[in-house]
Amino acid sequence: MGLYEQYLATRIRRHEGAPPDHIALVITERDLLERGAYETLTDFFTWAFEYASQVTVYVSVLDAAAVPALRRELEALDTPQEIAVRGPDDRTPADAPIRIGIGLGGKHEFTSAVRTLAQQVEDGDLEPDEIDDQRVEDHLIFPSEPDLVIKTGAERLSDFMIWQSVYSELYFTDVNWRDFRKRDFLRAVREYCNRSRRFGQ
Repeated sequence: MGLYEQYLATRIRRHEGAPPDHIALVITERDLLERGAYETLTDFFTWAFEYASQVTVYVSVLDAAAVPALRRELEALDTPQEIAVRGPDDRTPADAPIRIGIGLGGKHEFTSAVRTLAQQVEDGDLEPDEIDDQRVEDHLIFPSEPDLVIKTGAERLSDFMIWQSVYSELYFTDVNWRDFRKRDFLRAVREYCNRSRRFGQ
């Protein structure tokens, strides 16, 4: 670790604010085409687990045909924790410490949860007034809410975890994924520690 990274890590360690326990990252399929992109992702997981107990990665995909190849590459990563990868057609919730969604948009995920609940009502297994926040969350592919969401390269989240990220702290950096380094990650964590979370209040 370089001197600047050590400085940032020390600032975080001495900060009164707690670091994020669940860190999310938003990148694109184009980012993963860059040389060294998967190595950077593996490094990111190592950096994140110095602070967090859970990491979620959302890969925005324009071409659905790219999903199978991306999935093979991501599932083959040598990661510091167990990994669960989900694509657009998956319905099984991801419950590993590392959760990766490929082209699994937030609108699609939320719509799928609503359809499941509607079917339970139609089947007589659920009363409409029993539907609450927890019921919806129980049917999401990625049920946990991230504390910090990091987006590289541009100030937009695309269709990312619409339900889960409503109270998340968002951190946008102009640094593209191919140039993302530990110092950029530590800046995001430091910024998170500096913020006063209001959770919509």
